[in-house]
Amino acid sequence: MPRHRKRRNISYQLSSHFFKPNWIPLEILDIKEVNSDEIEALRLAYLEWMNMIKWAEQMWISAPTFNRILNSWITKIADAIINSKAIKIK
Repeated sequence: MPRHRKRRNISYQLSSHFFKPNWIPLEILDIKEVNSDEIEALRLAYLEWMNMIKWAEQMWISAPTFNRILNSWITKIADAIINSKAIKIK
């Protein structure tokens, strides 16, 4: 049985739920889903410019977990941009 997911501190909510390439209808695009943890990790890492230990403390998680979340986000976004996919924020 997997461990329960630890509660995380997310302090930012986006106003948009989809990002997609221009001029391509959403119905024909593949969709990559990203969650609020990944959005928060991106915000802390690249907009707040704190060090990794402070990022992790702010989200109430360990530094290695923060790094996994950030790497997951980067992989999903790279795939979406390179392969013209829509991005859905859960």
